[in-house]
Amino acid sequence: MASELSGIPDNSEAQFKTLKYRPDLPDRFGSIEDARRHCQVFFAWYNDEHRHSGLGLHTAADVHYGLAEAVRDKRAGVLDAAYAAHPERFVRKPPNRRRSRKSRGSTDPTNQRRTLSKYRATVPHSGCGLRLTSR
Repeated sequence: MASELSGIPDNSEAQFKTLKYRPDLPDRFGSIEDARRHCQVFFAWYNDEHRHSGLGLHTAADVHYGLAEAVRDKRAGVLDAAYAAHPERFVRKPPNRRRSRKSRGSTDPTNQRRTLSKYRATVPHSGCGLRLTSR
């Protein structure tokens, strides 16, 4: 869905906001090559390391390559072991496993691809679309 004010897709705004508030974003880039280099590092982090809240705190790569369910199962195993070792640390009850996409009724792989496409980014030829200013 596009923003009503700007006509920019919401996922692009989310990517830009994440980029904008990263502590390593410089005030200005010295050249187009500097901007491209910065974006290559940023988008590698964004796709492969950043945990997206809209994807159940999985990386976009986990979802894209079909690893999300295995990661979710591993997380559940860690929580189960922690509960077995120290139940007093869990206030009211054992940890609750998050339901998978399948149990929520979304089994269509094209839907998962659409969700991922919101988060999968590539470095455009224009240096991330950032406007460069001279010093």
